Amino acid sequence: MIHNSWVERSTLKMVTCINTNAKKYQVDHVLTVGKQYEVKNETEEYFFIIDNSGKIAGFYKEYFTVA
Repeated sequence: MIHNSWVERSTLKMVTCINTNAKKYQVDHVLTVGKQYEVKNETEEYFFIIDNSGKIAGFYKEYFTVA
């Protein structure tokens, strides 16, 4: 279960949040526009980052730009 060790893994890249305009979910509670986040894992559709709550979460790539 690789997801259990994502917090300790090295950072793949840094991304900057560019919007929190989600259609279906409230992401403005855990993301801040303009803040940089560490990408711990990446899929075709999602970045898995440590969000403002300090937990690993997956977010659509459309919320970010690569720093």
